[in-house]
Amino acid sequence: MDHFSAIIGQSPELDSLIRSARIAAATDVTILIKGETGTGKEVLASAIQKASPRAAKKFVAINCAALPEGLIESELFGHKKGAFTGATANSPGLFQAADGGTLFLDEINSLPLVVQGKLLRFLDSGECLPVGETTAYKVNVRVIAATNSDLNDQIKAGEFRQDLYYRLNVVPIELPPLAKRSEDIEHLIKHFLKQFAAQHGIKPPQFSKPALKVLKAYKWPGNIRELRNLCERLSILLSGRTIEIDNLPSEFRVNPQANPGKNTGFILPETGLQLDSLEADLINQALSRTKGNRSQSAKLLGLSRDTLLYRMHKHGFTAN
Repeated sequence: MDHFSAIIGQSPELDSLIRSARIAAATDVTILIKGETGTGKEVLASAIQKASPRAAKKFVAINCAALPEGLIESELFGHKKGAFTGATANSPGLFQAADGGTLFLDEINSLPLVVQGKLLRFLDSGECLPVGETTAYKVNVRVIAATNSDLNDQIKAGEFRQDLYYRLNVVPIELPPLAKRSEDIEHLIKHFLKQFAAQHGIKPPQFSKPALKVLKAYKWPGNIRELRNLCERLSILLSGRTIEIDNLPSEFRVNPQANPGKNTGFILPETGLQLDSLEADLINQALSRTKGNRSQSAKLLGLSRDTLLYRMHKHGFTAN
């Protein structure tokens, strides 16, 4: 069974990401998943756990930003009776609940500094110290963390421990925003429409080509979560119908990014052009300007490095 089939898409960036995740899943290494809110970090973490040797054990997930600061330490490590007001009994933490399995710490960028220190201690020694206790306990837990912000910026601001970052960032995996995966949007739409048709017992709608073109040009600030919500709404309201541009919410119709060809600074010549030749020429110019540096060239072209390598291969560029 392919546990990564839940991650929908065929873009070069996604293929490369899943290859790395498969390799890392087979080990017990600590993984840090980076990506904007709504890009599917928990879905990826779950797939890694299911493909790991700990698949039969528990997968415990917690959003570090969803708990009040004063409760996070107790929630993770447990507490002793009387440790604080309301602590009427000993309570195990999530590390104990996940013993033998995997603990997914989402939005770890929201973890208070004092708790970061205790997490570092666990990663180094396997020991956890409950609130109010003086004796630590040991558990066998794999940690997968995720962040929706740049931890390097938080380190500079004194908000995140650099030693913890290095300990978490053993295998970094970065999920690209949906706006950089436009070739995956149609695959995701088909998946969601089929899912909601089965869930609600309705006939799925379909998107017209102009409507799909608008969706592919949209910036998707809410990423995959926003696309999923749109598909569910339209599945229910327009069941069995063809969705045109006018059926899309106003933010799609008025957003200048939703009108391909406008405000780009480029005008298509009356005689047309050879798009493949133009793309190859632009890649060649970028490589020349950066003296062959693929990462810098990709940045100049607004592409990921994997997409640039894919397109270089398509146009027959040498591997040197």
